[in-house]
Amino acid sequence: MRREMNGFFSNNVQPDFEGFRKCILREEEPRRVFFTELFLDNPVREALIERFNINRGWERDKTFDFYREEIALQRFLGYDMVRCLIGPLFPSSIDGRSNSTALSEDPVASGPIQSWKDFELYPWPEVAKIDLSVLDWLEKELPENMKSYVTIPAGNYKMLLGYENMLYMMYDDPVLMKAVIDRISEIHASFARTVCQYSCIGVLWGSDDMGFKTQTFFPPDFIRKNILPTHQALAEISHDHRKLYFLHSCGNLETIMDDLIDIVKIDAKHSFEDAVMSVAEAKESYGNRVALLGGIDVDFLCRSDEPALRKRVRKTLETCLNGGGYCLGSGNSIAEYVPLENYLVMLDEGKNYR
Repeated sequence: MRREMNGFFSNNVQPDFEGFRKCILREEEPRRVFFTELFLDNPVREALIERFNINRGWERDKTFDFYREEIALQRFLGYDMVRCLIGPLFPSSIDGRSNSTALSEDPVASGPIQSWKDFELYPWPEVAKIDLSVLDWLEKELPENMKSYVTIPAGNYKMLLGYENMLYMMYDDPVLMKAVIDRISEIHASFARTVCQYSCIGVLWGSDDMGFKTQTFFPPDFIRKNILPTHQALAEISHDHRKLYFLHSCGNLETIMDDLIDIVKIDAKHSFEDAVMSVAEAKESYGNRVALLGGIDVDFLCRSDEPALRKRVRKTLETCLNGGGYCLGSGNSIAEYVPLENYLVMLDEGKNYR
């Protein structure tokens, strides 16, 4: 049965990004449960805004209405950050063509760059042309106790080359593959240096799925040599500007976790799936070295009833919260198929945890 507004969140919390930062860095025992989520699918976001009358009575300002709503919604839900939707756009085609010399028509298997000619013709994005007006707006309008984060899709190389074709290219043309990865890395680093000039930015959140259920997509040594330098550069830029660097990466990364922690120096790891490694297991293995984000398995979040979900959240907090370095959230993101009530139950249990 759907609850009314007062059925959830009787214990509201105030945004506290500095406390969130100290929790991530394990500098002190957190005084409350902090939340984090990579994103909410738009249908979920819209349903929450309507259900809780988030924008009731506002004068409309088309330019920045989305971010006004985001600030109000995230504050209501109990988050300390809002997502800023800017960044370089990497087209999926060259002049309308998916690629010129593709081995497959499957967009997952192949991508627009399959040759040096494709590399030269590809319309690489220019950071200098990105509209940063929203950051100027956030500098003025974002509450002092909140920050914004940008996601950096560092795994673009998979889209430009294609998963299947990359496996061939690793051996057939490793120089071209490295050139693509390096060009993408340069663009992301330039973007990172640009946004890090803004005080409203608190976190750079890299995204790069590097594994599946049993192992990494590519040999660990290949990842260390070709892929991790991008994340290391982004982490260094973040830290040089006193920002945090989070990594979203699905799959089994056990063989490269030490590299991510000790060499790349990520501040927090996201995502977790029970079938690969639960967040409780990750806490035992890595919790004294890196922060862990989310971990309430999405399948469980979708299928469980309220008592089971509340019990799972409490158990996770009991295991992961000690010493800091943990923020409550889903194992991946709040997709539109996640029952809204279950999402709210997860947050409500976190708000009431003592």
